[in-house]
Amino acid sequence: MQILLAALLVTAMPTGVGARDYGQRGAVFPLIERDLLEQIHARLKAMEASGETARLNEELKRRTIARVNRPDPVAGLAHASAHRRWTFDPTITLAADIRGARGELIHAAGTLVNPLDSVQLRSPLLFLDGDDPAQLAWALSEDRNAKLILVNGAPLELMKARQRRFYFDQGGKLTAKFGIRAVPARVRQQGRLLEVSEIALPPKGARP
Repeated sequence: MQILLAALLVTAMPTGVGARDYGQRGAVFPLIERDLLEQIHARLKAMEASGETARLNEELKRRTIARVNRPDPVAGLAHASAHRRWTFDPTITLAADIRGARGELIHAAGTLVNPLDSVQLRSPLLFLDGDDPAQLAWALSEDRNAKLILVNGAPLELMKARQRRFYFDQGGKLTAKFGIRAVPARVRQQGRLLEVSEIALPPKGARP
């Protein structure tokens, strides 16, 4: 009976199906994989035990303070060697409808809007290299209400030393927007336009 059952199983298998021994090719090792979170936890514990975590935190703190005290200079700006003046039109075309708190339409998409019609630039913007004594002296001698915007230098140190508020053109966004290529420079309102000037200061020792 067992012989008959074995014969039936063999005949029921598809033709060409069989087992072959291909032998062993190379070394075989058991598969051992640590949980990823366990690895991370172990690494963090090792870093904490060795003091590496504290060192990295202090380095991050130092670099953050250094960047606040002295941001990266705006790239591509020169010291003005000649006077240059032009106008900048701040008018924009609205990409979407502007609606009020109750949903009422204030300005439709496609409308030309000049921000100076509703918000005046009451104080000029002065762009300067804070590490250049001549530019610093020029800026401080201008309108007392002017906004002093550094493209290089240490704003916090200058605020403490000069008792004036200094800003910084982070990433050069403002100078790029106005097309400023050299400093010192001034931006002030002229009607519905902005007048932008790059100002060449007299050489050191020269009469004004």
